[in-house]
Amino acid sequence: MAEYRIDELARLAGTTVRNVRVYQDRGLLAPPRREGRVGIYSEAHLVRLRMIGHLLQRGYTFANIAELVEAWERGGDLNDVLGLESVIGDPWTDEVPSHIDVAGLQELYGDEVTPENTARAIRLGLLEEDGDRFRVPSPRLLHAGAELVSAGMSLATVLDIAERLGRQVDTLAADLVGTVSEHILTKHAPNGMISGEDVPAAAELVRRLRPLAQQAVDAMLAKSMARHLDEVMGAHFAEVMELLRAEQDRDSRSA
Repeated sequence: MAEYRIDELARLAGTTVRNVRVYQDRGLLAPPRREGRVGIYSEAHLVRLRMIGHLLQRGYTFANIAELVEAWERGGDLNDVLGLESVIGDPWTDEVPSHIDVAGLQELYGDEVTPENTARAIRLGLLEEDGDRFRVPSPRLLHAGAELVSAGMSLATVLDIAERLGRQVDTLAADLVGTVSEHILTKHAPNGMISGEDVPAAAELVRRLRPLAQQAVDAMLAKSMARHLDEVMGAHFAEVMELLRAEQDRDSRSA
């Protein structure tokens, strides 16, 4: 499970260190685990912070949120509640974010590293500004893009692909999450609130469904990629055959 210091936790949750401390003081957020004088926060804290942020944006007050948290935890063991929040917030990948500076980007992408391309990569979330360097949420995507550029594709085209893929995957993820969430809430929250003995059961269901969703997407993507590649290559070879036939016809006429 990922662990964070308070500044990184606040950044990932889109809030401030001061707000994190305020939420703790008001009992909305559990205190961190201590390692000496340093507080260590978990994915469960991150999920709770994001939930608080969403509710505040919707106009709920601290008092409203405190009532919700109390109802959420009522009738069940706090460890079960934190366990559900944790399984919801656990990373879906074992990928570890990294950092890179402009020189590192130029080493990967060469002259394709322009202010325009860099700004677009930031807008797409592929890079995050962090002082005089960049945080890379997904090093795999960064290096996959570099491979495409090294194969002769422009970085602008690679970013086009990333943008389209991001929109399409987000739509698919929203559909999957919405359907799975509806199933979980129907089964474990018939009265509108997961609580009591349903909390660990819901956590286990989420834990089981997550890898199944990834496996299903991987399998269907592989199947679709194979079909489309066959179609593209088939069309290409058909065009080549037509050109060869045309050349043979011209040669036979000229003979």
